Parts: sequence; structure tokens; C-alpha cells
Amino acid sequence: MAGGKLSARQKMINLMYLVFIAMMALQMSKKVLSAFGTSAEDIETQAKMKTKSNQYLLKSLQQKAKEQPEKYAKKSRLANEIESKTAQFAAYLNNVKDTILKIEFKGKVPPKDKLDYELLSGSATVDNLFFRKGKPTRVGNEFKKTIEDYRNYLLNIKIDGKPLSNETQNNIKQRFNTDDIKHGNKGKRIEPWLMANFEGFPTVATLFKLENYINKAKVTENEILSDMLRGQMASDVSVTNYEPVVVLDKSAYFPGEKVTGKVALGRVDSTMTFKEVIINGQPVPKDQLTSGYVRLDMPAGNVGEKEVKGKIVFNENNKDILLPFVIKYAVIPVPNSAVISADKMNVVYRGVDNPLSISIPGVPDNKISVSAPGLKKVGTGKYVMNVTKYKGKTVQIKVSGKVNGKTVTDSKTFRVKNIPPPVGTVRGESGVVKMPKRNLGLSTIGAKLPDFDFDVKLGVRSFDFKVPGQPTLRVNGTKLNAQAKTLLRRVKRGQNVQIYNIKAYLKGNTGYKINKVSPVIVEIIN
Repeated sequence: MAGGKLSARQKMINLMYLVFIAMMALQMSKKVLSAFGTSAEDIETQAKMKTKSNQYLLKSLQQKAKEQPEKYAKKSRLANEIESKTAQFAAYLNNVKDTILKIEFKGKVPPKDKLDYELLSGSATVDNLFFRKGKPTRVGNEFKKTIEDYRNYLLNIKIDGKPLSNETQNNIKQRFNTDDIKHGNKGKRIEPWLMANFEGFPTVATLFKLENYINKAKVTENEILSDMLRGQMASDVSVTNYEPVVVLDKSAYFPGEKVTGKVALGRVDSTMTFKEVIINGQPVPKDQLTSGYVRLDMPAGNVGEKEVKGKIVFNENNKDILLPFVIKYAVIPVPNSAVISADKMNVVYRGVDNPLSISIPGVPDNKISVSAPGLKKVGTGKYVMNVTKYKGKTVQIKVSGKVNGKTVTDSKTFRVKNIPPPVGTVRGESGVVKMPKRNLGLSTIGAKLPDFDFDVKLGVRSFDFKVPGQPTLRVNGTKLNAQAKTLLRRVKRGQNVQIYNIKAYLKGNTGYKINKVSPVIVEIIN
């Protein structure tokens, strides 16, 4: 095109061709700028989804800290600290982003829906903010230090005195690496990290990187909080975390009776075998050591307070593990109080039949009278109590019985609670679930009550379905309808789908109002 003598017509054609190439390059540049901006918005959406997931994990830890403070109180406090540090880190980066936009648009940050990314092609704003005469400014140094401080804080986190896993630490180092960049085969030319990543880049690219750092922080927080929950659950499986439990057939005995019952670990395992059991200084005969528990068979003794004291010895990893135990009981001359206990917990719940065992030691079942709101008898010493319509916060159960011509009366007060809030599920899984789009389209949306001792069945009437960049869709039933499946097809790999505002009901008792159901988040893997 450049060689030889050209005619005027050929020169004009060549000139038009060059203009066409320049126009194509300009158009491609605009598309690249818009792509950076759109990607930044997508990452911001992902960060918001991770924030919701992290809030769910925080609430789970807080609830467990209330139920089991010795196991989870420290973890809950640490989780709140991590969440606070991450929020401060994200707030700083958002402030840097707003500062850049104010400079670009002369003091005013435009709304996101009116932000024209094609206007952010220059690099002068970030260059002047972070650099001066080839060196970082105070803002630039502060920016780098903020990233390093957050990274070092994460790396120094210890859970129950132990550092984070090698995998998590490597992820943190990689995500928040600020090492200088080495160029060339021998790595002799070194470029400072801040210049290599932010000098000379379009402003829109810097906004993308800032948004990406926020998302990385949210992802890292999610990994650490998830490790806290999984780590404690794994620890609970170990036998060394169980305690011996003595279960007596009765809590009080007459003089001359034998004390009978069982000694076992907190969670009785039929495969458990003991190496040795010592009770009150004497070894228990082998024929009383059955699978999972020790049979007690000894005199009760005289009237008064007594105790069964001993230790269980078992072998684990070729080492003897000793678990001591002490249980006290009373030997009484005649029954003087009723024994009332909830079969499953120390409270009664609205919406369900609460099973109760009620008896008076030494008094026949047909001589016992029991009264309480919503209580009915279902068997010998067995009752169920339904307090769905009961408005009080506590309920009293009154018991009376006759023994040896005398009337024994007693009463017990139980707390009345609502059924705890359920969690949403996709194909039975809750929290953050990973699955292909096709599987989600076929999956059932449900609700369940984790760690709730009653066999409660929940149904779902409807739910809200939200995919990135699209309006929320209300879906009736338990599966995605045609409109929801159409939205699902637009979701890309790695994006998250929200299923929330799940309307659940209690099967068999539709009049009971269920508390708000926790959302479930689905990460699309392909």
C-alpha cells in the first residue's frame, strides 16, 4: 500500500482505509471501557451477596454462642471483629473510589445508572492522586499500607489458639499481595507494586480493581467464618469432647432399694467399648460393661445424699483416655415431690405436641392427677402438651397423687417459646449452595428447622427469585416456573442467585404463623 507510485484514486482509497481502521480501534476502546465498568458492577453485586452470606454465618455463630457459650462465645466475638475490620477496609476503598469520581466529574459523584464509563479512559486522575514526580504520594502510600495492614491482620488471626489453615493463608497472601514486580528473564528490573498496578491505567480499570479488592475481602471473610463453624463441628466428633453421663432409672430411692441405671458417654455409641470402668473405687465386672454403657447394680444405702464416683478408661490412638464422672442422688424415706421433665427439652413450643413424662416415685400411675393448659394423656406416665393458642410466656403443670393415704402435691413451671426461625433450602441444602443451572431448574425450594428436636414438617407456598441484573420475581409453589427458568438461563458461571422471602407453613397446623425464613444463595458453577 505504501510502495510504488499511486494514482489519486488509489491514494484516496488508502486514506479511507486508514480512517476506517482508526474508527474501528476507537470503537473497540469504548467497548473495552464499558466492559470494565460492567465488570465492576458485577463484582460489586457479588460482594453484596457475600455480605448477606456472611451476615447469615455471623447470626449462626451468635445463636450458637447463646446455646453453647463455652464452645462458641470466643468464636462469635472474633467473627464480629473480622466483620468490623472488613467493613472498615471496604469503607476506605469506597472512599478512594468516590474521591476519584469526584475529581473526574468536578466534585460530584454521578448516580451509578448514569455513570458513563467511556468518559473514564484517561489515567491522569489516578496518576496525580497516587504519584508525584515518579514517587508515591501520601494517598498512594496510605492506600498500599491499608491493604497490607488488612492482609497482616487476617494472617495473624487465630481460632482457638491455632492459626488459619495453610490454604486460607495462601489465599490471603495471593489476594492482597503488594510485592514489587520483577521483569525480564532474570528478574533484574524491579517495578514497585503500586506503579505496576495503577500508574498509566484508565480510571475505569482502577475502579474495577478497587471493587475487586472489596469482593476479595468479603470472600476471605466468608472462608474464615465457614472454617470456624466447620472446625468446631469436626472437633465435636472427637471422643475426647464427650463427657460421661450417668442416667439413673429413678432420681430418688427408698431405703433397701438398689440403684439401677446406666453410665455412658454423652452420645451413646453402640460400637464403643471400654477398657476399664471404676465406680466408687471398685472395678466394674466385665459382664456389666455392655456396648455403649455400663450397667449399675448396687445397694442404694441409707437415707441421705449419695454419689456415684468413678472413671471410664478407653483406648484412642493407642493411648489410654480417662474420663472421670460424679453423679449425686438422694435416698428418701417417702416420696415428697413429683418428677416432671420434658422428654426433649426444658421448654415447651407452640405449634407442636410437646411430649412429657410425669410421675411421682412410688405412686402408681392411676393414682396421679395432672392438670395444665393444652395437656392430654397418651399412655402410662406419658402426656402431650399443645400450647399453640396459649398466650403466656410460662405455663405451670400441677401434679398430685396419693401414697400411704397421704396426698402429695407439686408443680413445675415451663417456659413457652415459638418455633425458631427456619432456614431456606435448595434440594435440602441451606446457606450457600453450589450447583449447575440445570440442577437448580429441577430442584425443590423448601424450608427446614436445623437442630430442632421435633419432627416438624414444613411446606412452602411461594418465594422470591433474584438473578444479577434482573428484577425480583415472585414464584408460587416449590419449583422454578417458566419465567424463573428464563431468568436463570441469563446467569453466568460464578454468579449468585438469591432465593429469599420464602413463605413457609407448618404441615398439620397451618394456623400457626412461621417466623421469617432465612434466604438461600446458589452459586452457579456451569
